[in-house]
Amino acid sequence: MRIDGCSALVTGAASGLGLATVTALHAAGAAVVLLDLPGAPGAAIVAALGDRTRFVAGDVTSVGDVHSAVEAAVSMAPLRIVVTCAGIAPAERTVGRDGPLPLDDFERVIRVNLTGTFNVIRLAAAAMLAAEPIDEMAIGLGAGSGAGAGAGGGGTAERGVIVTTASVAAFDGQVGQAAYAASKGGVAAMTLPLAREFARSLIRVVSIAPGVFDTAMLQGMPAAVRESLAAQVPHPARLGDPSEFAALVRHIVENPMLNGETIRLDGGIRMPPR
Repeated sequence: MRIDGCSALVTGAASGLGLATVTALHAAGAAVVLLDLPGAPGAAIVAALGDRTRFVAGDVTSVGDVHSAVEAAVSMAPLRIVVTCAGIAPAERTVGRDGPLPLDDFERVIRVNLTGTFNVIRLAAAAMLAAEPIDEMAIGLGAGSGAGAGAGGGGTAERGVIVTTASVAAFDGQVGQAAYAASKGGVAAMTLPLAREFARSLIRVVSIAPGVFDTAMLQGMPAAVRESLAAQVPHPARLGDPSEFAALVRHIVENPMLNGETIRLDGGIRMPPR
C-alpha cells in the first residue's frame, strides 16, 4: 500500500522504535499523529519534523485519549496506517524476596501492553473502515491481477495496515519476564485472528517481534550489560537500531502479501533463561 497521502497513527511515538517509525513514515509522505504520554517530548518532535505531524498526549489504555488521536489522524488524511509501539517492560520475579508478585503489577503490564494495543486497534480500525480502499493497480503502483477486486480476492485494493509490536520474549521469555512475555505473547497470538477478521475489509494486520534494540530501556543499563546482550546476537553481533525496525514497518505497509504474521526482527537471537 502506498504511504504518500495517508495518515498514520503511531503510539509510543516520542522515543525508540516509535520515534524511528514516525520519522520513516513522515519521510515517505504520510501525515503522522504521535500518541505518547503527557510528559513525552512529542511537541518538540512535531516542531522538528514540521508539516504533517501532530502530537496527542495520552495513554493507550484510555478510550478518550485514543479516540482523540484517531480523530486527529482522520482530520489530516484518510487513516490507513497504525503502528503500536507503546509498552512497558518491568522485570519482576513471580515470587521474590518480598513474597509473591503483587497481582496489580502483573495486571498493569497486561493492561498497557496487551489491552492498550487492542484498544488502539479497535478504535483505529473503525476509522479505517470509513475510508475508501486504494486501488493501486489503477494508479500504476500495484502488481498482480484483478485491479479493484473485492474483499478476499486477489486484487490490489487496500484500506489500511495495522502493525503491532510483540517481542522475542513472547517466545523466549526470561526469568522475571512472566508478565511481559504474557503480554507480548498475547499481541502475537491475536495477530492472525485480527488479520482474518479484517481481511474482508481490506485491512492487513502484522506484528513485529523485536530482539534487543538500542532504545531508552537498554540505554539506561550499564555498558557491560549492553555489551553482553549485543554479543548474544548471532549476526549482526550488535544491538538493533530503531531505524531497522522502522524500515520493516515501511516494508510491511508497502508489501501487500504480508499479513497475519509475527515477524522476528532479532538477528537470530534466542534468549537464554537469564
